[in-house]
Amino acid sequence: MKISTKGRYALRVMIDLAEHNTGEYIPLMDIARRQDISEKYLEAIVATLSKNDFLISLRGKGGGYKLARNPEDYSVLSILLVTEGSLAPVACLEKKPNRCPKVAECKTLQMWEDFEKLVNDYFSNITIADLVNSNVGIDSYII
Repeated sequence: MKISTKGRYALRVMIDLAEHNTGEYIPLMDIARRQDISEKYLEAIVATLSKNDFLISLRGKGGGYKLARNPEDYSVLSILLVTEGSLAPVACLEKKPNRCPKVAECKTLQMWEDFEKLVNDYFSNITIADLVNSNVGIDSYII
């Protein structure tokens, strides 16, 4: 499992919007400048986040983006699932109709399922508010 640039940048956008939340819409140009990310690349990311009701967007003068909910209502897992799809560490755990034909005798399947659960549980317990406030454990590593 490798988190893509899109997933990492989506987290940065969400954190940026939480940190600069005044109730007003924040222009994408401002987010791009603060995060040192191409505005063009961010357009695709905010489109995904908006389409999935993570952000509210407004076009035109005074437009931009803002969080649809409070920062504590967004888990890292929910953001990564929207931008990455599955976080499954191996292909056989992907939600596809063609499961591995060896699933019945697979000696490693349970291990991969347990690992996927650990990852999902970990990311589901970290919110954007936690990241903004640096409330992630000392032993934690955020990509």
